Amino acid sequence: MDRQQAYELARSKFTNMNLFKHVLAVEAVMRELAIHFHDDTETWGLAGLLHDLDYEETADTPDIHTLRTEEMLAEYHIDAEIIKAIKCHNNKAPRDTLMGKAIYAADPVTGLIVAATLMHPDKKLKSIDVDFILRRFKEKRFAAGANRDQISSCADFGLSLEEFLTIALRGMQKIDQELGF
Repeated sequence: MDRQQAYELARSKFTNMNLFKHVLAVEAVMRELAIHFHDDTETWGLAGLLHDLDYEETADTPDIHTLRTEEMLAEYHIDAEIIKAIKCHNNKAPRDTLMGKAIYAADPVTGLIVAATLMHPDKKLKSIDVDFILRRFKEKRFAAGANRDQISSCADFGLSLEEFLTIALRGMQKIDQELGF
């Protein structure tokens, strides 16, 4: 499966455009992390783009979230490394690979960055910086759904919180037009 096929498949699975933008954001963060770690941007990007493929379908049954995605992707012969990473973000596979650890932290960081962007006066990704996000990160009530422990797990793959936020923000800023910010 190439990126265009993955994009079309993901787009077909979301009625909520914000959810679709979320997977685009996670894809962008994963691509940027792959660049940082000198790994395959296509593979990492596909994991991000496809990670919530079953989200709307499994909203009422979160215990099967990502397992249904694995079933959906069976016919596409997706690399097992991608499937495992997808499952990692919902604790359905051990996070024992760099990509698995990365997607676990990348998933919630996009929500934190979007919330910080919406709080900024001009609501533009390119207007915020890491210091602004770090200040919001420390406010427990701010973007409460963005799991701070999960984001902080960036230490498990060798990045400080500041480094991780810098990489994530840079990735999302590259697609700010697609994200609408």
